[in-house]
Amino acid sequence: MRLVWLFGALTLAVLLAVWTTQAPPPRPADAPATAFSAARAMVDVERIARAPHPVGSPEHARVRAYLTERLTHLGLEASEQAGPLSPASVKRLARAGGDPAAAGNKAINLIGVLPGKDGSQPAVMLMAHYDTVVGSPGAADDSAGVAAILEAVRAIRARGPAERDLVVLLTDAEELGLDGARIFFGGHPWRDRIGAVVNLEARGGGGRAAMFETGREAGPTVQLFRQAAARADGGTTATSLAAFMYERMPNGTDFTVPKDRGIGGLNLAFIGRPDQYHSAEATPANLDRGAVQHLGAQALEAADALLRAPSLPARGENLVYSDVFGRWLIVHAQGAGWVLLALAAALGGFAAWRARRRAGLTAGQVGLGLLDGLWFLTGGVILLQAARLLAGPMSSRVASPDVYYTLLRRLPWMEAGAVLVIVALALVVLTGARRARPRLTGGAFAVLTAAVLLVGGFSPVLLALGVVAVGLSLWPGRAERTAWGGWLGLIALVFVVGCALQAAAPEAALLFVWPALLATTAAALAASLDPTLTRPIGLAPAAVATVLGGAWLLGIGHVVFLGVGMDMPGALALIALLVVLFARPLAPDATARRLVLFAAAACLIAGVGLNLSAHMLAPAPAVAAALP
Repeated sequence: MRLVWLFGALTLAVLLAVWTTQAPPPRPADAPATAFSAARAMVDVERIARAPHPVGSPEHARVRAYLTERLTHLGLEASEQAGPLSPASVKRLARAGGDPAAAGNKAINLIGVLPGKDGSQPAVMLMAHYDTVVGSPGAADDSAGVAAILEAVRAIRARGPAERDLVVLLTDAEELGLDGARIFFGGHPWRDRIGAVVNLEARGGGGRAAMFETGREAGPTVQLFRQAAARADGGTTATSLAAFMYERMPNGTDFTVPKDRGIGGLNLAFIGRPDQYHSAEATPANLDRGAVQHLGAQALEAADALLRAPSLPARGENLVYSDVFGRWLIVHAQGAGWVLLALAAALGGFAAWRARRRAGLTAGQVGLGLLDGLWFLTGGVILLQAARLLAGPMSSRVASPDVYYTLLRRLPWMEAGAVLVIVALALVVLTGARRARPRLTGGAFAVLTAAVLLVGGFSPVLLALGVVAVGLSLWPGRAERTAWGGWLGLIALVFVVGCALQAAAPEAALLFVWPALLATTAAALAASLDPTLTRPIGLAPAAVATVLGGAWLLGIGHVVFLGVGMDMPGALALIALLVVLFARPLAPDATARRLVLFAAAACLIAGVGLNLSAHMLAPAPAVAAALP
């Protein structure tokens, strides 16, 4: 019976996650004039992305002339702004096979202004770049963003005059070093009038568009976006965790420039179909229309809300926020995390009290459950890093272009392989089989750790995780007397990490705080309905939590892997730990253990096979040497 509960709940969680990570259907060309239509935007994409158009190329000049005509046709006051390319950009373009001299070593921005009712108020900017890398038509990066802006401007005009001016900035030389954005915000007369920026980007060729970055101290902006995104087709994908992580990464987009000047706003992008990033295959025919719809609908509603607000959002404390299934954006103050943790502690304490009185739970059993979770997390990171090495070149060489673009092409296969590998380890934890042969398990993790460090490059963090995984594998332990020990032990581990993150980085703590609250709620209900956790009514709360919490986490995990999977696939172990947090009491009994272990072995073999076969399924791109 538990086996049915476990696989049934996980299957529903996966199906719900798949459904919630789909882009909305594109609207046709005859959609209402006030709505965003991907079909209308695609007309511009097909004209812009007809061929690669890097800085200095004849196609670049053609695209610039076409966009100037489009801005004028939309009723904007169009102008150009030229400025010098940086020395680094000149070298980068020449190294990639471009011709800086043909461009006069200059970048040329395109600017359009749509006057509002009150020109004295700060203006709102819609921004995207129109240049591409050498060798790629750039249908997604960033022709989709440019076309989405043109379609959004048309819809904004159809909605009637706005309160403040709208400035459209189509930057040049973003691919070379954000030169166009620096030129505008470094010297254009309009630079000091910009009060908010909505930037559109892409890294790939499809998928849902995420709001992954805001200005600093952006709490009021997030509140405005929450209301605006509810009106967008497909809702939004956004978490303060993503914004927190991106702030600390070396990556940058045009939005980086106004953000560093203290200007608020939002950064939107889609990153699915990663094989199309800077690829010759990034053509209009291969572009995901649903991604264009989702990107453009969010940009339209966000810009329209900013344009018609009585005043632009002021600076305020950063908030904790996340979308739920891409449909609702839940927002709360940073300090509210402590309230949620206190509630989780009360619910978990009640469940432990009931389990101790009615099921014989002891502190030692909870401790063993906590160690199980720590073993799964540390061992999962090592296992995923080892499996990732099978898919291609070493992690330490990802900075080189040939490796980077090769791994991007293989990323979907790597993700599928990583999921299967971590599922295998989760099944081992759920069956308690890790304690059956401690020396064999410890030796296996010792070998995997050595392989990761020798082949993938030395990392003190991975060394420490490997040592912990080996030590916990050898730790003596007994079979559980009750499912409560493993469940409450995992809850205790997640709760402790949640408290630490809440103190150090509350914007990122939601990844632990919210699952801890959901898990303790399920535990309290189960303890009230069936403290022995032997009847279906007692397992139902855990099953529901697995479906809902698991689907939410799997959606986040998909985005996380697309973002950092080629460098840090071990991040998926953290997501898997939180899914196991809900499913732990559904662990199958001894009669089904052998069947589950066969399933674990099959998942492990399939996961390893997918990583190995990625070499044939996604070979290195032929144009990699020409890409920057």
